[in-house]
Amino acid sequence: MAALTIQDVRRSYGAVHVLKDIDLVVEDGEFIILVGPSGCGKSTLLNIIAGLDVPTAGRVFIGGRDVTEMPSKDRDIAMVFQSYALYPNMTVAQNIAFGLEIRKVPKPQREAAVQRVAQMLQIGPLLDRKPGALSGGQRQRVAMGRALAREPKLFLFDEPLSNLDAKLRVEMRAEIKRLHQRTRTTTVYVTHDQVEAMTLGDRIAVMNGGVIEQLGTPADIYGRPATRFVAEFIGSPAMNLLEAQRTAEGLSARGVALPLDAAHQAALGGAGAAAEWAYGLRPEDVSLAADGFLPGVLSMLEPTGPETYALVETAAGMITARFPGQWQATTGDAVRLTWKPERVHLFDARSGVRLGAGA
Repeated sequence: MAALTIQDVRRSYGAVHVLKDIDLVVEDGEFIILVGPSGCGKSTLLNIIAGLDVPTAGRVFIGGRDVTEMPSKDRDIAMVFQSYALYPNMTVAQNIAFGLEIRKVPKPQREAAVQRVAQMLQIGPLLDRKPGALSGGQRQRVAMGRALAREPKLFLFDEPLSNLDAKLRVEMRAEIKRLHQRTRTTTVYVTHDQVEAMTLGDRIAVMNGGVIEQLGTPADIYGRPATRFVAEFIGSPAMNLLEAQRTAEGLSARGVALPLDAAHQAALGGAGAAAEWAYGLRPEDVSLAADGFLPGVLSMLEPTGPETYALVETAAGMITARFPGQWQATTGDAVRLTWKPERVHLFDARSGVRLGAGA
């Protein structure tokens, strides 16, 4: 039985349609990421799962039970918020135990739960402190501890790391992943951060404009983006997309012939193939080569330490390449680019949908 099932969920506020016919099945023990830009509907969907909002239409099932009209307290869920939502007048131990106390769990069981999660999150020495005496990372651990103490059917995370600095985000991301590996509690996690999405999720639901544009594993989402939006949103630097037109030989961008593999060639030769396409390349698939077929001029270099990003101006359009390590070059240098045709992604320029051929 699926841990969470969302059927045809819609949410409208007057004439504004925030969610449009969302269908999603989350299996028991799965870690699902809802990712997308601000305003895409991901937090609204999480609030509907949590019972903090109600759908305009559709149903929500948790563990096979219809909870659409059920209040949050009866759904057997635990939620971790961006703002931590800790009680400032309570100690860490009291904050962790508070949900259990409300549910009238006997004191010995509450104390055992506090000790269990404190050991799991390595916050034992903090149990007598109040939130004001804790760092941001420690507060987030306490918020997670309060959720873990419940042993719910479903964990819900609403951008829990957004308020942390970069170093702490990396640490807490690893902490959340380790926790899920230990507990295997079904988890739905909302974020706008694609790194969190790619590193944490068993599957990722990429949302845009109130719909799920693609649902798949991180490898699927990155390697075979279903739409142009997904291709641009997932990946840093973003996928290169050249505006291309069909020709008798294949595709060209600004008069420059673009290489295609046999599968793409065959698909483009079929009846009904569009006249205009977005020709996509991941930056790491672009190489420098003395005999590269596409000449260009180095417009900008961005060394990051382990990698270097190069922005190259070509006759076909601007192309970003990613190279390992430090790369010594000067803005204005002439370079030549090449790539393997089987690494190309094609999207219909009008619909944004991926051509169903190629890598």
